[in-house]
Amino acid sequence: MDDVEYMRQALELARMGYGRTSPNPMVGALLVKDGKVVGRGYHRKAGEPHAEVDSLRYAGELSRGATLYVNLEPCCFQGKTPPCTRALIDAGISLVVYAVEDPNPRVSGKGAEILKRAGTEVRGGVLADEARKLNEVYFKYIRTHIPFILLKVASTLDGRIAASDGSSRWVSSEESRSHCHWLRNGVDAVMVGVETVIRDDPQLTVRLVERVKDPKRMVLDSRLRTPLEAKVLTKGGDSIVVTTRRANPDKRRTLEEKGIEVWVMEEDDNGTVDIREVVREAGKRGITSIMIEGGNRVYTSALRADVVDKVILFLSPKILGEGIPSFSSLGIGKMEGALNLKEVAVQKVGEDLMVEAYLGHPDSQIPSER
Repeated sequence: MDDVEYMRQALELARMGYGRTSPNPMVGALLVKDGKVVGRGYHRKAGEPHAEVDSLRYAGELSRGATLYVNLEPCCFQGKTPPCTRALIDAGISLVVYAVEDPNPRVSGKGAEILKRAGTEVRGGVLADEARKLNEVYFKYIRTHIPFILLKVASTLDGRIAASDGSSRWVSSEESRSHCHWLRNGVDAVMVGVETVIRDDPQLTVRLVERVKDPKRMVLDSRLRTPLEAKVLTKGGDSIVVTTRRANPDKRRTLEEKGIEVWVMEEDDNGTVDIREVVREAGKRGITSIMIEGGNRVYTSALRADVVDKVILFLSPKILGEGIPSFSSLGIGKMEGALNLKEVAVQKVGEDLMVEAYLGHPDSQIPSER
């Protein structure tokens, strides 16, 4: 088996940490000696041992003289856990093969150099593109301190997210809804507008897949119209209501007394919450990823503000002809001004088509501190 195949196994191990490692990356490690795998490990949760150390514990004395395959350059500083470079040197690892350099300035290139100075052979760049994509959230956040923004839409084939009467259950198939819960499980926060809360009363928790954690629930509500009994405030995990200075101060105090976090942000040109400022503030507060789940006004605002990194569309084999469209005017008058999606991938999920694509922001294809 060659370096590429061993690295694929390391990437698969890394994926086992999905939804649990933020703000850290997903990392997997494989130890190979005399053509046999002698150790496996992955980073299970922020604050717990890194993948390299996990694999060393698995292998024990067999680690000495082995080759390590890992999808990210080993760290070299003391954080919540000791530096992995020290552990690898002490264990007598003879060769470290990693996929991609860690862009964290505290690590970038330094981890590999420390290993080389200690006499450990080092090779990088094996399946680098796959490794970057796996940790696209980490790669963007460490370089920009701005969350990775995923915009998720479920609509009919003619682009309607709800019927004319506002009803939207169920636009997509059960399989698509389950996949959406899996996506929620992988982000730090989900975001909706107050209209979605009033119309659908969503809970925005993880339910249809194996539960690992609930994301923070963020509601954009410039006038604090969110009902106090809304499920997004009363059921599940932490909630954040984002509003403006023109909101009722008594309602704000009531929300805060209920344990709801309230952010007061600037308004945009339309008199609603400035989503650019919300995204920046979320990054300052350690939120590394946000999935926008509705509705039309928030989708449109996010695209107009140019904050979206990735789009996932679930297209149901239904046609309404009328109803609420996915997006309103983006201020684009000519075809050459259209938003061009990149790396478009299409697959079938239940009866639906899932279209996954990027909006081409360079930093969204790039890793926070481990």
